[in-house]
Order: sequence, then structure tokens, then C-alpha cells
Amino acid sequence: MKKILFCAAMSSCFVSGLFASNVSAQEAKPEHEVSFNLGAVSDYRYRGISQSRLKPALQGGADYVNNTHGFYAGTWLSTIKWTKDAGGSGEIEMDLYAGKRGSITADISYDVGVLSYVYPSNGLKNVAGFADANTTEIYGQISTGPVYAKYSHSVTNLFGFVDSKNSGYLDLGANLDMGEGYTFNLHYGRQTIKNNSSYSYNDWKLGVTKELVGVNFSLAVIGTSTDVKYYYTPAGKFTGKTGLVLSAVKAF
Repeated sequence: MKKILFCAAMSSCFVSGLFASNVSAQEAKPEHEVSFNLGAVSDYRYRGISQSRLKPALQGGADYVNNTHGFYAGTWLSTIKWTKDAGGSGEIEMDLYAGKRGSITADISYDVGVLSYVYPSNGLKNVAGFADANTTEIYGQISTGPVYAKYSHSVTNLFGFVDSKNSGYLDLGANLDMGEGYTFNLHYGRQTIKNNSSYSYNDWKLGVTKELVGVNFSLAVIGTSTDVKYYYTPAGKFTGKTGLVLSAVKAF
């Protein structure tokens, strides 16, 4: 469930008059941009919990951005294991999202939107003690410099939890420039699950990212505060344990 990466975009159209004489050599962004990304991760973690049974996953997506008005939309997919581990079926997560970004002041920006997590043929609604895995959230984020605060609110049941509509996730973090192309990533999150408080938990991440040969690499230590049955695989693997995760994403 992505953590969604909006990578450097490739222009989808050429704007006439983009260059003007005696103007800065910096290229202005076109009104419409489309980008794609393809990647792999050693363990697909979302909100601290492994979605891939602590195993590697393949991922990719596409994004559209209107640079004039700040509107965007996109999709992102990943291989998963958790719906099968919960007694259902399916091996794919497909995210669909749309929103708007902009500035409140010169130093403060915002991002608001809606995100649907779709698990085709997950079948969890037919499993005792589970609701349908498909989930939709609305979200809002405020950022200043490298620091951000984001809140996501579910308008459906949350990831298979029964009677969990109106659950919330608070995401606090910072992406600090370390120089020479390295970025230090800090994250703390709090997942609150409505009417299922025993499954609520905290998660955290310490990581570093750097682009090499056109690929964005990330290495992070990720962990959670939970240790309840829901977050174990049938084979007894704890999907919320502290672990080292390596990812590589190529944007084009």
C-alpha cells in the first residue's frame, strides 16, 4: 500500500514558445506531465506492516500532473501476499488516487486528495471475522521545508477490519538533505483502527535515499509497536517486526 512516490516526471507534450531570448536557461514545466515508475523492494512495508510476507515485491505506476493548477491523478501497483495469508485470495494491490497540491504561503504547501486501495478478487468478505479488503481514504498534508504532517481518514472499512470505517492514520516525517545527493528520511506514524483498538499501533522509519545511475535507491530500518495475532502469517512470521528494507525505483 504505497506510500506513493511522485518521481521526476517526463514531459508528455511540448509547449510552443517555451524558450524566449534573454530569459533564464532554466526550462519551464509544461502544463501537462505524465511520468512512469518501475521498481522492486526487498520487503513491501506499508505503515510498518509487511504486505509481501517479508519477501520481495515488484512495483510500478503512472502519474499525471497539471502543473498550472496543481491537480494530479495516478495509479500504482504492487505484488502482495497478505490477502492470501488472511484466508482470502489475490496477489495484486492496485492504488488509484487523485488530488491537488498548492501553496498556502511562500513557506507552507498543502496536498489533499483521495486514495483507493483495490485488491482484485481478495475474497476477504467471505472469510469469518473479516470485511472486504478494498479501502478508500481521504487525506490532507501540510509541509514546510523538509518537514511534513499528513492525516488519512478511511471512508470505508480499513484493510479487512470489520466495522472500521472512520479509522485514521497520522504520518509525521522529514526528508533532510545530507549533501552529495543523499537524503535522510525520518518517519513516525500512528494507525488508529475504529472499533478495533487492540489492533491500533505505531510505526517508524529511519532511512537514506540516493539516486545512482538514474535509479532512486532507498535503504531503511522499519519497525512497529504491535505484536498481535492479526499481523502474523499462517506460518507464524511476524509482519510488523523491525527489519532492513532496500528498494530501487526507476522513473521515466
